[in-house]
Amino acid sequence: MREQAGQTVRTSGRRWGGRRRAVLGAAGVAVVTAGVITIGALGQQPAASPAAGPDTVQQGLSALVRPDGPPGVLASVKDREGNTRNYTAGVGDLATGAKVPEDGRVRIGSNTKAFTAVVVLQLVGEGKIALDAKVDTYLRGLVRGEGIDGRRITVRQLLQQTSGLPNYSNYLGEEVRRFAPRELIDIALKHKADFAPGTKWAYSNTNYVLAGLIVEKVTGRSLAHEMDRRIIKRIGLRHTYFPAPGDATVRGPHPKGYLRESAGAPPRDITEIDPSWGWAAGQLISTNSDVNRFFSELLGGGLLPPAQLAEMRGSTLPADKTFGPGARYGLGLVSKPLPCGGLYWGHGGSFPGYETRGGATEDGRAANVAVTVQLADEAARGRVDGVVTTALCG
Repeated sequence: MREQAGQTVRTSGRRWGGRRRAVLGAAGVAVVTAGVITIGALGQQPAASPAAGPDTVQQGLSALVRPDGPPGVLASVKDREGNTRNYTAGVGDLATGAKVPEDGRVRIGSNTKAFTAVVVLQLVGEGKIALDAKVDTYLRGLVRGEGIDGRRITVRQLLQQTSGLPNYSNYLGEEVRRFAPRELIDIALKHKADFAPGTKWAYSNTNYVLAGLIVEKVTGRSLAHEMDRRIIKRIGLRHTYFPAPGDATVRGPHPKGYLRESAGAPPRDITEIDPSWGWAAGQLISTNSDVNRFFSELLGGGLLPPAQLAEMRGSTLPADKTFGPGARYGLGLVSKPLPCGGLYWGHGGSFPGYETRGGATEDGRAANVAVTVQLADEAARGRVDGVVTTALCG
């Protein structure tokens, strides 16, 4: 291990084969939907070696720490040979001045959707779920509303965000509390459908809460249990977990997450918050290196049979308005063209206090960046995306 200012290099030969809407909480906390998930572009070159001159990734991270930016940032970059470099910049705790912990845990928001989609597709491969079966096959009578009928919506449409179901996150009101998954569905069903199933694409957290409920119905076990045994333990994600009901903390080394309630307002610690409103759409806690491992293992065939991985990546639909130019949405997985050629695959996530961007390429590269404030505008998101681009394109 070689340590430099703000970064650590580890060498390993192993390969790891709604738009947002702020809702003021009861305590004045701005809760934002689990999903704006634009992802930084990944390039064709691994990060420059420490001997090659100034590290542009470190420079990019340091530039993110600005008066109107996040207090702290952290990143993990993996090259084709499995060599990993972790970076930090800024302050991990404004109250104490503590450093950002290397590869610390953060709330990864809508990256959770990719995990949920993998569990569903594993069950498809086992013959327990059919992608083109109707939601009513598994959740009989649950999905009914104005222009909404679970007998007309398929599992595939849930995963691909083409169901037309309204996004419950847009209607959470001013409560910050523990939500049961069925409560989230009930909130969505009070509103009319956005469009007829299969006719358009629109990002909705409601789709993934329903997908999680289908997993629980089919397996007879909790979604957290299925994610843990089917993904987290299977590929050795040592720092990833699905918080238990009522657990508002972030366990283990982590930077504090902050909220700015208005432009120019001082950041306020929002690390401890009940994440249950995100559930299957956004509840997971992880590290940058674990997220890299997950997407690398997924693309390498370590989590899904070839047929189901092809389904996840195939028949992608344009998602430019949510994920940026050239982005396309598959089944819980986003592709985006790289500025240096080819595609990267990932998801990304946004949650009060944190924002993560990143993804992986087919040849083994991966990068993920986390910042300790939820980003509020395209310019800020673009700056984070630019660091990921630099990590593997520059």
